[in-house]
Amino acid sequence: IASQPGSGRRRPRGARRVPMETPGWRALSSLTRMLRVLCHLFFSRDAQTRQLQDAVTNVEKHFGELCQIFAAYVRKTARLRDKADLLVNEINMYASTETPNLKQGLKNFADEFAKLQDYRQAEVERLEAKVVEPLKAYGAIVKLKRDDLKAALTARNREAKQLTQLERTRQRNPSDRHVIAEAELHIASTDVTRTTRHLEETIDNFEKQKIKDIKNIFSEFITIEMLFHGKALEVYTAAYQNIQKIDEDEDLEVFRNSLYPLDYPSRLDIVKANSKSPLQRSLSAKGVSGTGQVSTCRLRKDQHAEDDEDEEVDFTEEEN
Repeated sequence: IASQPGSGRRRPRGARRVPMETPGWRALSSLTRMLRVLCHLFFSRDAQTRQLQDAVTNVEKHFGELCQIFAAYVRKTARLRDKADLLVNEINMYASTETPNLKQGLKNFADEFAKLQDYRQAEVERLEAKVVEPLKAYGAIVKLKRDDLKAALTARNREAKQLTQLERTRQRNPSDRHVIAEAELHIASTDVTRTTRHLEETIDNFEKQKIKDIKNIFSEFITIEMLFHGKALEVYTAAYQNIQKIDEDEDLEVFRNSLYPLDYPSRLDIVKANSKSPLQRSLSAKGVSGTGQVSTCRLRKDQHAEDDEDEEVDFTEEEN
């Protein structure tokens, strides 16, 4: 039987004392529950902060390396263009000293190769604008995310300090500070929720933008390289055809003619003469002998005509 106030009866041993719910006890219970929720949000936001920090550090490292390597790739391509220009000049200088067909073929090749360097220059400019510059711009993006992290860390430290103060208030349990503690707890909870939501949006936007930029950068790189190599295939095909059109025999004949005087029979004429068949040789010989016989007959006829004229003149003189 529970003892009642004012009665002479005692409460039996083992009887449970039921605590009385006072306004201070209810406020303390509510404060404890809110502190637990706030701690959960705080530690969840702390994990998100570390995740964003790791993502920013990873992007800063690898995007910086990609930017440097792509920039070196563009510089090497520009140097290759410069060396190709020197090669074009040397080919033109050499072609001016050669035989006509070789000279024309080399000049056509040099023209096609110079055209290819114009395409290479366009490749360099596009790579610089579409690949290197977007990667370089991530330096500013990383800096902004670092500032967001700094703000999040500052808010975390401030909220951690508030949580510590509220925990001390809960442990001391002063009845006259419950209202003040609840107000401070409400302010701290609002700050934690706001910064946590902002951090979640920051992480999500950063990841989305990173994936989109990676796709665009590498797509541009592949497109630029495909355009250049497609044009290069066309130019190299034309250059190959120009080289194959060079007439070796004609240039060789020109070279051989330059070694002998003008009245000296060329080797080509000698080869053509030696390449005739026996029948062609006999016909040629008969043609020459026939020409000689005709000339001899004509000479004899002329001599007979002169003799007849002499005889007629003698006969006329005798009659007179």
